[in-house]
Amino acid sequence: MKNPASMIDKYFLEDLFYGSSDLVIQEVQWTIGKGFVCYFTTLVDTVETAKQIELMRSRSEQALKNWGTTAISTVQTFNQEQLIESICSGMTLLIFPEMNIQIQLSTQQFTARSPDEPIGETTVRGSHEGFVESLEQNLYMIRKRLAIPDLVIRTVKMGKENNSYATYIYIDSLADPDVVLEAANRLKNIPGEYALGSGQMEDYLEDTVYSPFPQLLNTERPDRVVENLLEGKIAFLIDHSPTVLIGPVTFFSFFQSPDDYNARPIVGTFYRLLRLGGLAMAVLLPAFYIAVVSYHFEILPNDISQKVKLTVNDLPYRPIIEALFLELFIELIREASLRLPTPIGPTIGIVGGLVIGDAVVNAGLVSNIMIVVVAITAISSYVIPSPEMNMSIRIIRFPFMIMATLFGFFGMSIMALLLYIHLLNLSSLKQPYFSPLIPFDASRLWVVFLRLPFFRHHPQQKTFSFFRRGRK
Repeated sequence: MKNPASMIDKYFLEDLFYGSSDLVIQEVQWTIGKGFVCYFTTLVDTVETAKQIELMRSRSEQALKNWGTTAISTVQTFNQEQLIESICSGMTLLIFPEMNIQIQLSTQQFTARSPDEPIGETTVRGSHEGFVESLEQNLYMIRKRLAIPDLVIRTVKMGKENNSYATYIYIDSLADPDVVLEAANRLKNIPGEYALGSGQMEDYLEDTVYSPFPQLLNTERPDRVVENLLEGKIAFLIDHSPTVLIGPVTFFSFFQSPDDYNARPIVGTFYRLLRLGGLAMAVLLPAFYIAVVSYHFEILPNDISQKVKLTVNDLPYRPIIEALFLELFIELIREASLRLPTPIGPTIGIVGGLVIGDAVVNAGLVSNIMIVVVAITAISSYVIPSPEMNMSIRIIRFPFMIMATLFGFFGMSIMALLLYIHLLNLSSLKQPYFSPLIPFDASRLWVVFLRLPFFRHHPQQKTFSFFRRGRK
């Protein structure tokens, strides 16, 4: 409900903000008339606010033309919705009811932690700077790395009830216009009734929310954001969150690390191939063991086959129960080490991995071979640099284990086919998720497996084949 500006008084302003204790409302009497100063002490720099109010008073008494307009202030016609939004955003408002105007002063108090390196994205070589919870500081870290005029920053308000803003960034000469338009439309359709984090925003931006595979890349590293922007991708930021979402991406984007580009080409290629090999082992190794023990002993050499049979025969249940028990036990250890304080977390891993692991083997609950299989599987999954893809891979291996129990290698083949079909049907901002394999693009296929010298693929590689097509 809108009220005429002439009816505004101190009690009316207090009611707008439910009488919050950090709300300051001061009545001022200047030569131009009576007014009110309104702001939240928890959001503004009170020293700067006092200076700017005194400056406004002096300019008004001197009857200067456009006295209310300075580098950090703007004059607006009184608007109750704008008044509420500005004060809740950390602005200071000067309200003059008789003149039907309000002056907005940008005196916000900006506090942010130091841009330390993200814990989950540490690198051996290169930048050790990370994003923080301040949107302005995050944009600064991107701007200083990309000093180009066509770096476009757009801000979109999400919803009407909450002052939540999302920002998306792209390079105009590289990003596909259709992808940019799709990204902007999805941001505008996000309701803003509540404050959103990057995780909630990701649900609205993804094409298939119920897929176990992430369709947007999460990062807290400015250098990684810049690398992806130079490939024609779009970065999504939200205030109060250090996590940046990047899209469109492919399945193979989650297996690349900033260290690949800072290491020598041969070293970068080796570790990229190692991660893809780790992917195969993390998904297939437990299921392969179950299939061999349950159906396909004949593929093992005789000596190994006899040892495995002796081990399995001593267990009171089938291999699937043994595998599920150990896999879930590993997940419990991982979750406990994450939630406990830092000094205690590593201790839980040691106790769980060594003491309890040795105890269950001696008790005859699991076999030594299964311990080795699960350990290799866990280590293989942890070489994946993306935490989101890491979690997805750990979940995917359970259906493979079940199918291997029911049908052996045939069940694993069926599950692999279903997984392949699912990946083909996925998209990221309506772009193919399994590119460059499907649709096949030979010019970009080498990027998945190799890290060639930069002078061999300059300018920056394109994410999708239509990027830069027809662009000047």
